[in-house]
Amino acid sequence: MITVKRIDTIDGIKDLIFEQTYNAEIDRTRSSYCYRGMRNVDYDLTTSLMRNCKGSYAELEQPMLDNFINYARIEDPSINECVWKAMVIGQHYGLPTRLLDWTHSTLVALHFANSEDNQDKLSKRDCVVWRIDLRDLNRNLPLKYREYLERKNTFVFSLDGLTEVAKDIRQYDADMGDRAMVCFEPPSVDQRIVNQYSFFTAVPSGIKDLESFLDTYTENTVKYVIDRRLRWELRDILDQLNINERMIQPGTAGIAKWLARHYYVKSE
Repeated sequence: MITVKRIDTIDGIKDLIFEQTYNAEIDRTRSSYCYRGMRNVDYDLTTSLMRNCKGSYAELEQPMLDNFINYARIEDPSINECVWKAMVIGQHYGLPTRLLDWTHSTLVALHFANSEDNQDKLSKRDCVVWRIDLRDLNRNLPLKYREYLERKNTFVFSLDGLTEVAKDIRQYDADMGDRAMVCFEPPSVDQRIVNQYSFFTAVPSGIKDLESFLDTYTENTVKYVIDRRLRWELRDILDQLNINERMIQPGTAGIAKWLARHYYVKSE
């Protein structure tokens, strides 16, 4: 089920940041939660492939990937060795894919929830942070997927691990149906993925509505709605904690975006 929690105080933000779970078996804090921050509470939890290709996404995904692999091979001759690697690289450069970005860091999720291209919008709309529990997702997986995770003693697949159990997207879709999906850690193709503590869920074509899936097949999914009146205060706090584009998107573009907000003058 999906639980909706509204946050309208900074204390509520603190509770979100520090909600990580304790694992008594190893006497360490090892959370199974992943987060996704979105700047507008009205945005649907959906993939770029679904948004781009609408109702034809299942038919258009493979030819689009094939063409991407064909042209991207100029820069990376090995890109055709693994469909999941091609998908990750495509996602990284803006190709519409079935992958949905998540992070293990509440602070990173809050950064994305409180980042706007137009700074005036920070005070105009509520934002949202989604939380999923990987234990929920993994309970629904087919046996061979669960056996892999148990063998590796992990919550998430590596790229090699996902390739081991599902060599192509057709097999993956058949295995998942409409009631399961995998979370995997992408390879560190650049520093941005490392700094964002990134993970991907690979949404199978059988799941037409991700929010309905989470409401039906998970127990610990939470939708944190953050009041618009908190966003400027929270944005400034995050910037002073060095949770900003300078760190999240390292490079000249990230520095420029961070400085633009730092020197932004609010409208009266």
